[in-house]
This record gives sequence, C-alpha cells and structure tokens, in this order.
Amino acid sequence: MEELSLIAAVSIFTAGITIAIGSIGPALGQGRAIAQALSAIAQQPDEANNISRTLFVGLAMIESTAIYCFVISIILIFVNPFWNALAG
Repeated sequence: MEELSLIAAVSIFTAGITIAIGSIGPALGQGRAIAQALSAIAQQPDEANNISRTLFVGLAMIESTAIYCFVISIILIFVNPFWNALAG
C-alpha cells in the first residue's frame, strides 16, 4: 500500500472513531442532565426558571464537546497535516 493512501485510510478511520466516541458521550450527558432537571422541576416547581436557565447553559457546554470532535474530524479529512509532512 502506498504511503499516501495509508495515511488517507488511517485519517478516515480516525475521523470516524472521533465522531462516534465524541457523539456518544455528549448524548448520554445531555440525556442525564435533562432527566435530572425534570426531576428537580418536579420537586420544586417554583424554581423552574432558574433550573431551566442553568440547564440550557449546561447543555450548551456539553454540546461543545461534540462540536470540537466534529471540527477535529473535518481537519483530519480535509486539511490533514500529515500529508504535507510526507510530501515535504
């Protein structure tokens, strides 16, 4: 196998693994956060506004992890720094 095609295959595989693992974790975290927020709202309905606001900030932070994994996989596929090292 040629060196360039080996780097391309490993990059595509790594990008797929990055997206797979990087989306499972935030999905589980968001599900757990929503379940806990609904439980807290059910116990104290008067604090629903504060709980909801905190929930949305937390969900944004959780989602940022998945976005970072997506950006890394896009870099691995389209702007792979290892191709330039091999060509140079």
